[in-house]
Amino acid sequence: MQAKRSWTSAGMNFSSQELERVWARRKTQGAAGVAFVLATSLTLANAAPLTGQEPAPPDNPAVVYDPTAGPPLGPMQSALQAALERLVGRADPANPLGAGDWRAARGAIAAFYAARAYQPVWVGENGLTETGRTALSQLERGRDDGLDLAGFELPRELQPGLGPDALAEAETTIASAVVAYAEQATGSRVPPSRVSPFIFLAPTLADPGVALAETAAAADPAKRLADFNPRQSGYRDLREALTGLEALPPDAERRAPAKRNPGRRIHTASTSASAAFGPLARERAAIVANMEMWRWEPRDMGEKRIEINVPDFSVAALNGDTVLFQARAIVGKPETPTPIFSSLMRYVLINPSWQVPDSIIRKEMMAKLGSLSRRGYEVKTVRGRLTVRQAPGDDNALGRIAFMFPNDHAVYLHDTPARALFDEETRAFSHGCIRVEDPLSLAELVLGGESAGWTAERIEAAFGDRERTVFLPRPLPVHIEYFTEFVDESGELQQRSDLYGWTRKVEGILGRASQY
Repeated sequence: MQAKRSWTSAGMNFSSQELERVWARRKTQGAAGVAFVLATSLTLANAAPLTGQEPAPPDNPAVVYDPTAGPPLGPMQSALQAALERLVGRADPANPLGAGDWRAARGAIAAFYAARAYQPVWVGENGLTETGRTALSQLERGRDDGLDLAGFELPRELQPGLGPDALAEAETTIASAVVAYAEQATGSRVPPSRVSPFIFLAPTLADPGVALAETAAAADPAKRLADFNPRQSGYRDLREALTGLEALPPDAERRAPAKRNPGRRIHTASTSASAAFGPLARERAAIVANMEMWRWEPRDMGEKRIEINVPDFSVAALNGDTVLFQARAIVGKPETPTPIFSSLMRYVLINPSWQVPDSIIRKEMMAKLGSLSRRGYEVKTVRGRLTVRQAPGDDNALGRIAFMFPNDHAVYLHDTPARALFDEETRAFSHGCIRVEDPLSLAELVLGGESAGWTAERIEAAFGDRERTVFLPRPLPVHIEYFTEFVDESGELQQRSDLYGWTRKVEGILGRASQY
């Protein structure tokens, strides 16, 4: 016989049979019953079945409004309940979350209000509340962060004496815009995997119900909303550049080309985009696209860390916002792009051997296996699999030093014997790994330098024909990034060529999701 299942919600236990009876009764009670069913359903979606033993109460126990147990709803509450029912049931022509789940978000909004007996937050009998005014001030500045809330008719001012229906519509509009702001700010519009299968980042989207509750309860709702955006200085710098761009006078479109520094490498816009928009519009689209890519990055990137910007062909070691080390880099060719991901550097190899990846053996070495042995490669078959290994030495493809951050992509930082390639402006020559111009200085830095006994002189003295593994004093975050627009240390906006075309793809996705 099937075991009887039961759930707990808001301190009450329900069997599956009891829930069916409650739901059937609520559905006959009109909008109030529908809202109770919706809120209970959303709550129970994450509730654990009871197994005869009372579970520990959740940290934030869900609360649902039962219209048969609580006080009767007043005119404003009833109007808000009806407005929420319309919000949940309607089919919006455009999704303000881009690729996010707007249907689930609307359900979470309805559940938030059902849990508080449909008491409004943003409006009152006399118009906007102080909480509503503060939140609205930040929502109206969404464009400064590259966000798109144009699909919401935000109430700029509400006059006293408005009826419950008008106030309820204003309440639901502000609540919907708060949720859209939080989700867009955390990256809902552009899933990285839609841009490229070589981008292995997954932004943590704001939970719509939690975002709404936190903003409503915040001492400063505007600040809480703003904090959903990335906090990294790279993002903030682009935001300032965007604000400066928006403040330019109307004739700046004609003057913009003369303002560009002649030595810069300019982001390449498509011919169609060039025809459709002026230079400022193209520049704004590129900045907003790069701000969007910052939303993919971990919010905590580590105080001490390594950042590799692929379109800039650069490697930097940072402590906070202070650059400790910077060098030119060689990255993957467009046909073998460097993947975008974050990891932890754990050790350094001195005198690394190179275990040639199977893909390189198949594509580039099969026709010359005989000559490889004469050039110091070890070619053998292991359990039916052909392997090629290059022993340590001056001619090793990895050079004398390799920086290892274990990952699924067989990508790492390393030295190279082909040092002349660092003089090229466009340094996309590798199969995906990153070659660094000054590996000795970087190795000294990450291994702790003189205080840890690893000076440049000691590292050089270890060069030879025996591979050696040296672990870092502590793991160091490594972030491989793709930013074609960034602000340098002197405060100048820099633009780089869109090496893999990913900035243009982000621009296109944002354009198709536009609410304007």
